[in-house]
Amino acid sequence: MCGIFGAIGQKDSARLTYLGLYALQHRGEESAGIIIYDKKKAHYLKGMGLVSDVFSEKTVSSLQGKTAIGHVRYSTTGSSHAKNIQPFMVRHKKGYIAIAHNGNLTNTKKLHTELEEKGSIFQSTMDSEIIAHLIARVSGKDYKDSIISALSELQGAYSLVLMVDNILVAARDPRGFRPLSLGKVGDCYVLASETCAFDLIHADYIRDIEPGEILFIDQSGRLESVKPFPEKNHAFCIFEYIYFSRPDSNIFSNNVYLARKRLGQQLAREYNPDCDLVMPIPDSGSYAALGYAQESKKPYEAGMIRNHYIGRTFIQPTQFARDFRVRVKLNPVRDVLKGKKVVVVEDSIVRGTTCRARVKALRDAGAKEVHMGVSCPPIISPCFYGIDFPTRKELIASNKTIKQIKDFIGLDSLYYLSLEGMLKSMPLPKNEFCTACFTCKYPEKPSKGFSKNILEC
Repeated sequence: MCGIFGAIGQKDSARLTYLGLYALQHRGEESAGIIIYDKKKAHYLKGMGLVSDVFSEKTVSSLQGKTAIGHVRYSTTGSSHAKNIQPFMVRHKKGYIAIAHNGNLTNTKKLHTELEEKGSIFQSTMDSEIIAHLIARVSGKDYKDSIISALSELQGAYSLVLMVDNILVAARDPRGFRPLSLGKVGDCYVLASETCAFDLIHADYIRDIEPGEILFIDQSGRLESVKPFPEKNHAFCIFEYIYFSRPDSNIFSNNVYLARKRLGQQLAREYNPDCDLVMPIPDSGSYAALGYAQESKKPYEAGMIRNHYIGRTFIQPTQFARDFRVRVKLNPVRDVLKGKKVVVVEDSIVRGTTCRARVKALRDAGAKEVHMGVSCPPIISPCFYGIDFPTRKELIASNKTIKQIKDFIGLDSLYYLSLEGMLKSMPLPKNEFCTACFTCKYPEKPSKGFSKNILEC
């Protein structure tokens, strides 16, 4: 998962992009980058770490140009390395081509092999670089035709913000796996993975980039939209609503906070053990827990307090980093928990190791019983579209029964929201969503050689 942003039309487009990346920091803590074009050439600021580590007001103010794109990353395709920092940029006879990509391509190996056989030399291990090579190799066509031709060869998930000299381009795959929205502040058009980035810069939300759409924006503010690809059934990532997106964002044209509350309400209808209080695992479980408490009419308490100077554990690139952050991220409130029967509401269980540590902390703090409701079904399948569920062996629900998971985590009871209940809670019809991580039914299967995991479903 990554966060992407673009701006065109103001001299301080780089600063808008910098602020937009701050708002999207939750989508990737590994690296950050900004590219601007200043009428003559492109300039790049990038580095490993958080937005606040990589940029400063002083360095950003040195980037003057009306077109800018930015990216925050955590690695899915391509290792955690400085050479894989995005946006990815090349200089070509067509001009500067820069790409910020959210998603994963599923025909990466096939395209990579074909391009290498035709003489392409790759600088990174990112699938995003493939897109630049595809655009650059198209001869005798203008940049619009080159982009259309390149994207027609892609399979899988991509929401893209591209910069071709002083032109800003937005594109979304025909199934619409990942979110991408268009906004405007003054005379400046902006693009972002989530609308929370618009709120920070006081931009007005205009609309979502549609699945299969390519939108070209020039510095005069002229927009040209094309939809050159055959329509496909939508496959919006349901995990964006469950966990990844910020609750104050609207994605796929609907609010995340309200969707999470409905998930909690439905969970309470399906699972309601005897307990003294309901508590969340902050922060992503807080909104489902609030819905659960309201529906079950049980007291809602903050049984754990989050250290807000610690980032998200799930998106850390190694298990060691995840384990360390679990220990310092959340602290139980002993006077709330002592002698109580507690229902903990979690948004999801991926590997199970963080849940196990949290439950142990609750028991050490004096909780009499610990029950857990999860506001989504068991995650049994790897994701090939940009979420870090890389192999089945890392997914606890793929290898253990629910009873075994309960025992492993150390719970008195464990319940997962049903697939039907999850889909019923969504703001869009159930056939609009990708649920492959729960069902192993993939809307876009990876090409041969991508992964053997899919064959195990």
